[in-house]
Amino acid sequence: MKKLLLICALFCCSFVYAAKPKYQYIKISTSKGECIVKLYNETPLHRDNILKLAKEGYYNGTIFHRVIKDFMIQGGDPDSKNATPDAVLGEGGPNYTIPAEFRDSIFHKKGVLAGARDNNPEKASSGSQFYLVQGKVFTDEQLDKVEKNRLQHKIPEYQREVYKTIGGTPHLDRSYTAYGEVVKGLEMIDSIANVETSTANRPKEDVKMTVTVLKKREAKKLEKELNKTAKAIK
Repeated sequence: MKKLLLICALFCCSFVYAAKPKYQYIKISTSKGECIVKLYNETPLHRDNILKLAKEGYYNGTIFHRVIKDFMIQGGDPDSKNATPDAVLGEGGPNYTIPAEFRDSIFHKKGVLAGARDNNPEKASSGSQFYLVQGKVFTDEQLDKVEKNRLQHKIPEYQREVYKTIGGTPHLDRSYTAYGEVVKGLEMIDSIANVETSTANRPKEDVKMTVTVLKKREAKKLEKELNKTAKAIK
């Protein structure tokens, strides 16, 4: 009987361990702190692309080359590795783009990860460059103007509440693909956004990054912590 119970216990443990986390996560580490980003399953093309590049070490040593306070911090240009102070950045990346993956439920709240792009009519994202939203807090009047001048749709009430409390960049909705959000270490964005910049909004002191993928065990542990925190808030 004891042996049977032991076998059952071991089976249950192995089942729990084998269960996959709900999401995949990347960690962005810099001299200004680090953050963990949850990648949305609703945007699989962007999710799988950044996971592939992160596993290859593609981003390691690149810098946040474009920083605009109250807006966003942008990085992911491979040409930024060891770039001279006068180098023109923002054009580099792999020789492909990622089709837009706009989703009505996904919007540009503070902490969102999104794909940078040029002015291509399809609004396809760069193969590697991304930005993290800092944004700002909006009033209803300001959101009304955004709707009128930049958007072709009404901002849902629940999204308005987020823009009025947490903040973000609503004028980018349905124009740039958002495909993840910071779930830990949001203060890293603020730290980088506050650095002194020079020409082309490049930080005067390079802020280099290392991007890694959380292992399954790390992801499950993180999700457990996040669920516990969410329950405590309720």
